[in-house]
Amino acid sequence: MKELFGPLTKEKIRELRCGQEIAYTGILYTARDQAHKRLTEMLEQKKALPFPLKNQLLYYCGPTPAAPGKVIGACGPTTSGRMDEFTPALLAEGLLGAIGKGERSAEVIKAFMRYQSVYFVTYAGCGALLAQHVKKKRLVCFNDLGAEAVFALEVERFPLITAIDTKGGNIYD
Repeated sequence: MKELFGPLTKEKIRELRCGQEIAYTGILYTARDQAHKRLTEMLEQKKALPFPLKNQLLYYCGPTPAAPGKVIGACGPTTSGRMDEFTPALLAEGLLGAIGKGERSAEVIKAFMRYQSVYFVTYAGCGALLAQHVKKKRLVCFNDLGAEAVFALEVERFPLITAIDTKGGNIYD
């Protein structure tokens, strides 16, 4: 398993290969459907985003509330295809990668290649296990969305699999 540490760079991302298992330590920003919609609307309106996309990873996740004494509740991935209509615009802003589950559209695969970004998957149905890798959680924006708000997660050895690399290698092919 390859250790990958944030902050990320294009150089680090270009080294990753399809199917490669990763243990990521750094920051992830959670974002689901409604957060993606708002972020792309802000970009279309030329408004400043509430957090930087450049060199960041988005995790398609809506974490559940934390139990007493815990940092976070379950935080498993959601289906990535629902974010496909928004993904190219976010990659164009410098996003280096996304984390979710499932296949991506042909247009999004081309966008990952064009912008030299990567798509990771993580283990579905293992939200409680994944939560053990989250060391800190901070609300970033869109609090009115509840679990779908954007949170910054500080993670340690968060398990990922490189699903689509910068050359278009795809585990679903």
